[in-house]
Amino acid sequence: MSVNMGHGLPFLPGNTFRDVTKSAFHRPQTLAYKNGYALPRRPKVGIGQAPLVSTELTQNELNQLSGQMSALTYGTTRRSTVPDFIPAHVAYDKKVLRFYGYFKQEVQHSPDEEYRVRPVAISYFLEDDSMTIMEPPVENSGIPQGKLIKRQLLPKNHLGDYYHWKDLNMGLDLDVYGVSYHVTHCDRYTQDFMESQGLILNDPEQTPVDPYIQRRSQPVRSFVSPAEADRLEQFLTKDRQVLRFFALWDNTESLYGETRPVTIHYYLVDDSVEIREVHQHNSGRDPFPVLLRRQRLPKAIKPACEPFPRCVLEVSPQDVQQYFSSTDLLVGDTVQLMGRHFLLYDCDDFTKTYYQKNHPELELKPRPVVQETVELQDRPKEVPPYNGFGSLEDSLQNCLSLIPEPPKKDVVKMLENDHKVLRYAARMDSQNPHDEGRRFILSYFLSNDMISIFEKSTRNSGIIGGRFLEKTRVPKPGSTLEKPEFYGPGDFSIGTTVEVFRHRFVLTDADHYVLTYLESIWDQIPSQTLNSVRQSLGLADPGLTTQTDPESDDNVKAEPSS
Repeated sequence: MSVNMGHGLPFLPGNTFRDVTKSAFHRPQTLAYKNGYALPRRPKVGIGQAPLVSTELTQNELNQLSGQMSALTYGTTRRSTVPDFIPAHVAYDKKVLRFYGYFKQEVQHSPDEEYRVRPVAISYFLEDDSMTIMEPPVENSGIPQGKLIKRQLLPKNHLGDYYHWKDLNMGLDLDVYGVSYHVTHCDRYTQDFMESQGLILNDPEQTPVDPYIQRRSQPVRSFVSPAEADRLEQFLTKDRQVLRFFALWDNTESLYGETRPVTIHYYLVDDSVEIREVHQHNSGRDPFPVLLRRQRLPKAIKPACEPFPRCVLEVSPQDVQQYFSSTDLLVGDTVQLMGRHFLLYDCDDFTKTYYQKNHPELELKPRPVVQETVELQDRPKEVPPYNGFGSLEDSLQNCLSLIPEPPKKDVVKMLENDHKVLRYAARMDSQNPHDEGRRFILSYFLSNDMISIFEKSTRNSGIIGGRFLEKTRVPKPGSTLEKPEFYGPGDFSIGTTVEVFRHRFVLTDADHYVLTYLESIWDQIPSQTLNSVRQSLGLADPGLTTQTDPESDDNVKAEPSS
């Protein structure tokens, strides 16, 4: 009976048809993995498909078939269950034996230590018999710490054997790469594992103390000073506090001796004393006011030092029995400091407050002292006449200071008017007929009020053109040497005669920038000067004077010129 697979037939025994809804055509798998083991499974059977039966039997099924016995004939027997095989990498995964020990490291060329005791932790991995040695890191130890030996099989001897967990025990030495590690103890899991395997562990040992660490851990010797001798407390509470006494130095015993006023400073921060002279103006003495530099003054010296000459004796701190203190300096008494007598006649307000607050039992007795003062008559300073050498400002600096300094310049004016020049055209006014026709350009520099004159060259005139006058300040005719008056922008009107060092020049024209600048400062220059420049440029009526405010756009009403 032929079966047509292209058409569906009734589901009768012996007749099948193709499932048109099937989309997966892969070969069904008969094995599946569960907990790392391959187990047989039956694939899913589609509609109209025969179940797939594996003909291969597992090892357990074969053992059961081969070991089956007739229970009716021989009876039932008890069979022991064979445990499943578990590989080592599964059974001992993440199981580690932990031992603790130390090794000694020699220290050379050190007076403080001979060796260092460095603790280590030895880890043994049961999975692959590898080991690692690590040193617990200590902060700021200065020694490279951490993993000393990475995880690997550690050689036991030169024959190629490796360390096994059976070779480990407490109290033993492990020689690894030339370093001897002494095992002291282990953790609880390692002890239980070793005892479960029938190994007897030795008694645990204590890790010896590092002598260097022990010495560092000892407290530093501290000395407790009495309250009256505590320099730190004195510095913190009395810093920048100074007692000032006004005294007279009695130096009448020496040749041409006299009584000099001095100021005695007593520094409470370190009990030091400084003596400074009070110089009067024009007293003729050297300007060195420090009579005694700041130091602690000895009050009582051992008698053994007295036979030595005081002028060359260097008294050491061991020879001084007592130093001067604030209670030894009282107003109204005469004290002897370094062989000199000083009369303390008064003090400042801070010193009085200090004694009233800290030493109320001490009485201050100020004394009125009449000091001889020489009254000097104030004479007005007279500036000597100008000698003509250099400029007037340079010569004046020689009279103002002993070491002359360059005169100060108007920096603001120089920066604002830098590269600003007023140029005028001029001709020479001279009685000499050869000077007729000579044309000049007069330049006025606004930054420093200097004038320079340049002569234009004229063909067949016989006069070489070029620089006629370098940049210099030109005084007006009739001004004195002591108080000269110099030309300014308001003095240059068109048609005016300018006298420059006995040479007369008549201004004939000006450039357009001169008019722009003069209009910006119209309130500082004469109106005649501004009108003359406008007339020369042809910008104004000769009979009117127009004032323009540079800050506004409107012009002021024109006024008739004088």
